[in-house]
Amino acid sequence: MKYMKIGTRPDTFYTEEATRSVSSDVPSDLAIQINTTKYLLHKFPLVPKCGLLQRLCNNNDDIDNTSIELHEIPGGEEAFELCAKYCYGIMINLSAHNFVPAICAAKFLKMTESVHKGNFVSKLEAFFNSCILQGWKDSVVALQTTVKLPEWSENIGIVGRCIDSIVEKILIHPSKVTWSFTYTRPGYIEKRHRSVPKDWWTEDVSYLDIDLFRCIIAALRSSKKLSPPLIGEALHVYACRWLPDASKGRIPESSITGREEDAMKQRRVLDSIVSMIPTDRESVSGGFLLRLLKVACRLGASLSTKAELVRRSGRQLAEATVNELLIPLQSSPNGHFHDINLVGAILENFLVQFRRRASHENVDAVRSMIKVAKLIDGYLQVVAGDINMPASKVVALAESLPEFARPEHDELYKAIDIYLKEHPDLSKIEKKRLCQMLDCRKLSEDMCMHALRNEQLPLRTLVQVLFMEQERTTRVDGPKSRYEHVAEAPIIAAHTEIEESAAEPRDMGKEMRKESNIMRPPPMSRRTGKQVMEAERGKWIQKKKD
Repeated sequence: MKYMKIGTRPDTFYTEEATRSVSSDVPSDLAIQINTTKYLLHKFPLVPKCGLLQRLCNNNDDIDNTSIELHEIPGGEEAFELCAKYCYGIMINLSAHNFVPAICAAKFLKMTESVHKGNFVSKLEAFFNSCILQGWKDSVVALQTTVKLPEWSENIGIVGRCIDSIVEKILIHPSKVTWSFTYTRPGYIEKRHRSVPKDWWTEDVSYLDIDLFRCIIAALRSSKKLSPPLIGEALHVYACRWLPDASKGRIPESSITGREEDAMKQRRVLDSIVSMIPTDRESVSGGFLLRLLKVACRLGASLSTKAELVRRSGRQLAEATVNELLIPLQSSPNGHFHDINLVGAILENFLVQFRRRASHENVDAVRSMIKVAKLIDGYLQVVAGDINMPASKVVALAESLPEFARPEHDELYKAIDIYLKEHPDLSKIEKKRLCQMLDCRKLSEDMCMHALRNEQLPLRTLVQVLFMEQERTTRVDGPKSRYEHVAEAPIIAAHTEIEESAAEPRDMGKEMRKESNIMRPPPMSRRTGKQVMEAERGKWIQKKKD
């Protein structure tokens, strides 16, 4: 950080009550009021160097004791005092931290070359050009201080020149970076890394106000010299600094009112970050998009911001993890914790974009679809443990995927199993609706064995699982004897019994006429479907054990 000292005299300003004065044998003849502070000073050092004071004193009738109000001076009392001390020859230290208020106040007081040769404004501009704009951190700090005086800084060209200096340095090849910068990423130790990382600048500019940061990013993007992922990394660093931690979940209702002002600022930051994300798919990760979406839900962001994040997240859904998809509801009439509807909207966007850009013959697209299916099934396993999660929402999300997306149904079975265990009071209709999603032909042998022992499953599903296992055994052991086919008759009868029990009311007369033309089943089939199923399941499990 560069500094400049001006003046040689010691500081003789002192405060007495609400009045600032200078120790001197000469009585004060100039009173200046700035807000609540009154300055008792002298005309002879100030008026010759301040064009504004010259005009105001000439218009004052009282020549001996002049009173002036300067409430509108930019930078307030601190900036005025720097200018006053310069006039008295008192030593002052200038840096990027106080340069902006000092030059704005000096311009306001008209401390220019036309008023006095070698005046304060010319010295400040020389310091700005030779020191501040030449340094990296000096330029960033000076730009940030313009936030307090935006109009003045813009009008006198400080903002634009600082932005140009910063952008110019960012676009320099990393091998030519010789100045110090802030880089605190895990695993990076400056002494062990001779080469400068490409994103060396991202942390320092993340301290800027969002409007200034947006100007930097806009200038960088218009130059077309930085890759979209590097722009995305800058957005990621800025979001980490200014947005709340998305992992904290819901906001307590008792703290919403007290934090509304902060939430408004954060919503503004979020909206700006989303608008700055490059259109290139590789510019930011899917995980970053989902984190922004969680923050958007937590802050109550605008519908347009949420919709854009849902669309982008859907495009990159295959990159996500289950934890990144766990978006908590801020409020729920049903009491469930996870926002499964929002995940459904993300999945729907993925499917829409999948249909637009791919076909079933596109190998990469199909792989992406299969990966998303595994992700959704893993997500369902988590939300299935939510005791207030309606079965209809689980079914709707699971059935959103096309059939080819799941070459195997083991993960889907696990989700259904968890849901059945966590919801023991589920109705038979809801159980049946859940298990209808399963294709038992796509279950592995281990999952089939688990299903045969699962007392939560409907009888119809158990029958289907047993059929699949028997078919699998048949393929391994060879064709069955006619006695084995007879042994399967009770199972077929049980399956028929289950299907008929779920059908609409039948025409009994028609059934009786039909029955008369059909051979009676063996005596073994007179047992109920459940008894047959239990007996066959026991035999099958025992066979596997042997």
